[in-house]
Amino acid sequence: MLGSTHGTFTTDLRARVVACGEEPVGVVHGVAAAPGDQDVSGRPLHAPVPDLDRFFRPGSVAVVGASDTEGRPNTGITRQLLAWAERVGARLVPVHPTRTSVFGIDCVPSVAALTEPVDLAVLLVADPLPVIEELADTKVRFAVAFASGFAETGEAGAAAQERLAAAVRRSGLRLLGPNTNLNAFERFRDDLEGPAVALITQSGHQGRPVFTLQELGVRLSHWAPTGNEADLETSDFISYFAGLPEVGAIACYVEGLKDGRSFLLAADRAARQGVPVVAVKVGRTETGARTAASHTGKLTGADQVVDAAMRQYGVIRVDGLDQLQDTATLLARARRPQADGVVVYSISGGTGAHFADLATAAGLELPTLPQAKQDELHQWIPEYLSVSNPVDNGGHPVGDWRGRKIIDAILADPSVGVLICPITGPFPPMSDKLAQDLVDAAEATDKLVCVVWGSPVGTEEAYRTTLLGSSRVATFRTFGNCIGAVKAYLDHHRFTIGYRSPFDEAPRTPSPSFRKAQALMRPGRRLSEHAAKQLLRAYGIRVPREQLVTSAAAAVRAAGLVGYPVVMKASGAQLAHKTELGLVKVGLTSASQVRDAYRELTDIARYESIDLDGVLVCQMVGRGVEMVVGVTRDELFGPTVTVGLGGVLVEVLNDTAVRVPPFGEREARSMLAELRGRALLEGVRGAPPADIDALVEVVLRVQRMALELDGDLAELDINPLMVLPRGQGAVALDALAVCR
Repeated sequence: MLGSTHGTFTTDLRARVVACGEEPVGVVHGVAAAPGDQDVSGRPLHAPVPDLDRFFRPGSVAVVGASDTEGRPNTGITRQLLAWAERVGARLVPVHPTRTSVFGIDCVPSVAALTEPVDLAVLLVADPLPVIEELADTKVRFAVAFASGFAETGEAGAAAQERLAAAVRRSGLRLLGPNTNLNAFERFRDDLEGPAVALITQSGHQGRPVFTLQELGVRLSHWAPTGNEADLETSDFISYFAGLPEVGAIACYVEGLKDGRSFLLAADRAARQGVPVVAVKVGRTETGARTAASHTGKLTGADQVVDAAMRQYGVIRVDGLDQLQDTATLLARARRPQADGVVVYSISGGTGAHFADLATAAGLELPTLPQAKQDELHQWIPEYLSVSNPVDNGGHPVGDWRGRKIIDAILADPSVGVLICPITGPFPPMSDKLAQDLVDAAEATDKLVCVVWGSPVGTEEAYRTTLLGSSRVATFRTFGNCIGAVKAYLDHHRFTIGYRSPFDEAPRTPSPSFRKAQALMRPGRRLSEHAAKQLLRAYGIRVPREQLVTSAAAAVRAAGLVGYPVVMKASGAQLAHKTELGLVKVGLTSASQVRDAYRELTDIARYESIDLDGVLVCQMVGRGVEMVVGVTRDELFGPTVTVGLGGVLVEVLNDTAVRVPPFGEREARSMLAELRGRALLEGVRGAPPADIDALVEVVLRVQRMALELDGDLAELDINPLMVLPRGQGAVALDALAVCR
């Protein structure tokens, strides 16, 4: 579920990748790059973390548009803010042009009349822009705008929001909203202990299920309803929450990301701190993406890229709000796993088998318990029942002293990190005893104990009091949510062990390869295959021996130099897919075949009205595994790198993995592990294993190219990249490049 990321290459691969040139200090795409602050594409490598302490715990709050007239919306909001200010120990100052007091508190007529510095201004006005401009002359640090009618309404609203954002930038304050709500000022329970869940939502209502977890004993520390994100955004709150000692996990409902790099930097900060981020991200389908854009006025981004970017930085993506609740709660509360092994313990063989089936399919490791451990369990469980894993106790042992013995014995096994007990329905009094034994065992161990309480009623004493009364037992209502949360828990901790940020070793200055490649760029045009291969060669990516010729006689001479057999291909900027037009000839072994092929290729081009810059006479490369490696631009994240199975069926197979630069060798290898056809690289049906190291090297070189040529390169497609048998390298047989 989560891929591991390292920002470094292994020594030998890194040496080869940067062999195309040292990294001189210089200018990136005409913009001076501040050392240490930007990568070679000009994007930031560090994001400032906003100090939001005074937003959530202000010393004073100004309420602009405060009211105490019954029946008015502003009155209800003012009343809630008064109660909140009292809870957090803040002084509230009503601001109203015609009132002398609100709820018995003296008013000031305008923000300009504020006599003392105010930490937070809450704007209960239809048009917050004039107030923001007034606030520019005060020392107010934060403001909240509830007003709607901005980017969520279309182009005119988007323009109004940009004017508001520009005013905020000029003012120096930080703004939450517009189109937000009162969720940040809710009443949070202060009687709950343990690590907390911090909540971020773009839609207030979608955060309500997570907020109500408090009624089940789950501590919540903050709620940031980001709205349209004219200024403060999801990324700001992730960065802030990741640094708070009381936050055990961050739960997010995201409709659209404001800026891809900011999100990655925030997720990177959370990964460095070891704080899990769990997110629902709307936009998996075209319909969902349209809905999200119309609601928040944000770019949604290609979902495959969003998914890959989240995996790169350890963000756990879930689909439902119920999964968000369960996964965030488990990750906030559970201690670091001592082992990856999961044991399923049940009173029913059928229940255990069903759960084990689903858990194994999801990728959880269910180790077979050692024979000595099975013999120990059979002291209390009849011999005819299986205890290898799943452990089936047959029911009766849970009703007496044997129940706790069984649980403790399972947890004592060093291969076991998680014990899961699915209880599909209550069967008192034995289920009550089982629940209590599980709670007692969980309190006595550092290992994770999970219970699935499958009763649809949910009012049973064993569930409501015993299980939910313990913060050491993770209790779920469905098999699927339990399995997903446990998988996320184990994956998260594997991910954070030894995490090294890719931003720490991202290239900061361009290599000499950049200068060579930039000379080949033709703004707004597609390069011919010959020019695209020169681009690859500039970055040290191997291409076949070839010559570009403009006559049959020259083709024969070139074939002699390249060496028979040869491949001949028409070359021109208009040509994207040559095979379909018959513009590729393979396996030519004589001068006569070369002459005939030249005439045929040029005749087809004339008939199809295709302008050629010549015909390529190419070295015939041995057989290997055909792959595709490419670069595309995502509107949120910028350049992305794709690798997958290639050849003429690339679009049919659609077996690809994508990553957002920067990333290192380990992430490049994890891309290959994601491919359905990865077995082809390992060698199948007698074929030798492919040179995976060479393929990884090409991916890293392409990544460097994507970063350095971000201002110049719109698209790159190496297809096929022939990955030869191990030790023989990889050769780009064809390439397409489109300039920005």
